[in-house]
Amino acid sequence: MRSRLEASLAAINQVLLGKDQQVRLAVTCLLARGHLLLEDLPGMGKTTLSHTLARVMGLGFQRIQFTADLLPGDILGTSVFDRQSSSFVFHQGPIFAELILADEINRATPKTQSALLEAMEEAQVTIEGATRPLPEPFFVIATQNPVSQGGTFPLPESQLDRFLMRVSLGYPARAAEKALLLGDSRRAMLPRLEPVFDRAALAAAQAEASAVRVSEALADYILRLADATRTQPRFACGLSPRGTLALLAAAKAWAYLAHRDYVIPEDVQAVLPAVVSHRVRERSDSTGGLLANWLLSEVPAL
Repeated sequence: MRSRLEASLAAINQVLLGKDQQVRLAVTCLLARGHLLLEDLPGMGKTTLSHTLARVMGLGFQRIQFTADLLPGDILGTSVFDRQSSSFVFHQGPIFAELILADEINRATPKTQSALLEAMEEAQVTIEGATRPLPEPFFVIATQNPVSQGGTFPLPESQLDRFLMRVSLGYPARAAEKALLLGDSRRAMLPRLEPVFDRAALAAAQAEASAVRVSEALADYILRLADATRTQPRFACGLSPRGTLALLAAAKAWAYLAHRDYVIPEDVQAVLPAVVSHRVRERSDSTGGLLANWLLSEVPAL
């Protein structure tokens, strides 16, 4: 499994240049059975990362372009009357895929955004009174435009909390962008990528990641981090129990990706900004990024 993990990271990094940390976080999110929110300006490689991850991990891929006129039925599916059978036949929507790219999710209305809530939390959808399971694995990558851009509907806290991580790709380094300019088209490279994982291998990797050992001292460290968000007056809202579980799951997957069967404080610190920043708020900081940095500097690991 170690060789597959290294091969998958190397393959993704060949396409997405100069983003080793973000790529590792994305793979960590998948191993932890979470969902990923990519928030950045257009043209930063969010869609490329999603396509590449699906290709390398051997997952079925569907892209849903969120717009203001998108309806929940366009995502989940709908029943259509069949004259030959004189009955309604359900036609699956694009949500029935292993990896979903919800592109520009905050351009859709809150009603349409909420169509993903049950899918992301329960890996199932309820349509016309019938509950339908989604494929396994089921992984959502949503892209979000900065809230300062026009025509956006901010995601509510309940929706944000469904995402294990929020990651920003940012501008590439000069050397990476130069290689991008002089190299092959990223879109042309995708068909040449060979899958490193299949569904069975990925399920095995996810199971091994969840079995990574956690000491009592490490659990106490996570609890101290959570207590700081709940007791310090600078926090408008603290980390929920779901948030602490998310932090632990991400730390386990990060440790597994580093080929360890136990979690150390550095694993927690590596994933904390991506896991916590969209779950906490400071009265003067709408993003939570400053709070994540404060936690890392003020809460002792031991």
